[in-house]
Amino acid sequence: MNIVFIGSGNVTAILGRKFVAAGHKIMQIYSRNASAASELAYEWDTESTNYISMITKDADVYIISVSDNSIEPLAKELHLPGKVVAHTAGAVSKDVLQAVTPHYGVFYPLQTLRKESPHLPDTPIFVEAATEQAQLVLDNLAATISHNHEVHHVTELQREKLHVTAVVVNNLVNHLYTLVEAFCKAEGVDFKQLLPLIQETTERVNNSSPALVQTGPAIRHDEVTLNKHLELLHNYPQLKKIYKTISDSIEGKAL
Repeated sequence: MNIVFIGSGNVTAILGRKFVAAGHKIMQIYSRNASAASELAYEWDTESTNYISMITKDADVYIISVSDNSIEPLAKELHLPGKVVAHTAGAVSKDVLQAVTPHYGVFYPLQTLRKESPHLPDTPIFVEAATEQAQLVLDNLAATISHNHEVHHVTELQREKLHVTAVVVNNLVNHLYTLVEAFCKAEGVDFKQLLPLIQETTERVNNSSPALVQTGPAIRHDEVTLNKHLELLHNYPQLKKIYKTISDSIEGKAL
């Protein structure tokens, strides 16, 4: 397929690389960030523009991958009647695109994506479409880059629920890593010594329910160890508060 990207950030970079690897052609990249668009255009031997009026009308599908709060104002300037247009956001309604074209939808990659990544991660794609034409095009596109060519159809509510859970297991957990890394640096502990534990914890949930593999002092109701840990975290009130809140949740205490 011939594809135009609207946006030049992390999602565009990784999806674009996946599309190119699957044999698709990136016809153009539009972005207000001219340097970022030019860099990706050079990588894919294509053209870029930072003028919305210069977006080509000859592509098969247009993928909007900009910040959530930029989608609606962008859609008010974009007119692509008859074309298939989709945004990639997890928490924005597809209907913000209804004035752009009748054939609009969502092409939601459920993955953490960073353009600096040295590899192309397995990326499940969740599709929501307003018309059969949009559904067919987006399904076919998703199948070329999804694991085992699987395409998932979702309603808007299902997608929003997926998005909130994705934020918890990725963004919130990563924030915990950030706080722990800061503690380690301050207290003379090597954060990298925790990596085998992190990897083993992640590996376990591939084969078991998280509820069945929970370990640690809170599940054992080991109040002596819990209190000792809270004392060690005395100078780190943010991490201490999170530690206690989650430990109380594990113990089943009312929060």
